[in-house]
Amino acid sequence: MQHVSLRIPVFTTEMRSVGSTLFRSVTGGTLLRQGSGAVVEALRDICLSVRHGERIALIGHNGAGKSTFLRLISGIYTPSSGRMTVNTFIYPMINKSFITSPDLSGMQAVKAHYLMQNGNLRRFPEFLKDVVEFSGLGDYIHLPIKGYSQGMIARLLFAVLTGITHDCLALDEGIGAGDQRFVEAAQKRLDAFIDQAGTLFLASHVDVLLRRFCQRGLVFDNGQIVWDGPLDESLDYYHRKLKS
Repeated sequence: MQHVSLRIPVFTTEMRSVGSTLFRSVTGGTLLRQGSGAVVEALRDICLSVRHGERIALIGHNGAGKSTFLRLISGIYTPSSGRMTVNTFIYPMINKSFITSPDLSGMQAVKAHYLMQNGNLRRFPEFLKDVVEFSGLGDYIHLPIKGYSQGMIARLLFAVLTGITHDCLALDEGIGAGDQRFVEAAQKRLDAFIDQAGTLFLASHVDVLLRRFCQRGLVFDNGQIVWDGPLDESLDYYHRKLKS
């Protein structure tokens, strides 16, 4: 990434009552007036190189830009300026819901996800079997998702997202794993899932989790990377300089 910035337009009639510039943190950046509207400068002047196999922690307070950065590198957002080159597919494990219709059955949703990720249905029966067994849904997999409890949806989603090995993974710790009985099994599966990834970007507020999986740290503040270095040094910088 060479001097990459991301600006997100804001469309609302309420902007007419806002002054020329509003200096406050908004989704990792600053809200600025632009003409009759506004833009959120979510990421600013990011310069970064990542090599295959690196395990990188994204560190910062809520709204510092971590989740926006994950969405940018995984292709959900595109840069507003600067240059970004990605040489592998970065899998975003950051969504907390299916992007398919809730009217689909669980099996249909799993099949749609598998097709979007792989472009074919080779080995889908094995994948589906693993998802059903791990989620514990049984025959409920054939019923519409809109009838599932939140716990059932969370277990199914977690099983689907962690069911395929990825060369590069963008992971937001905030993604849920379901009810308490499911947590221990989910943690073991997540550990194996992360270990199999070639390259990892992990956003978290938990130092123990970051130390468990990462060696390098990027500290975000107000949409900028203010520190890039070994993980222990990055965490020390964050706790000394930024954490209130």
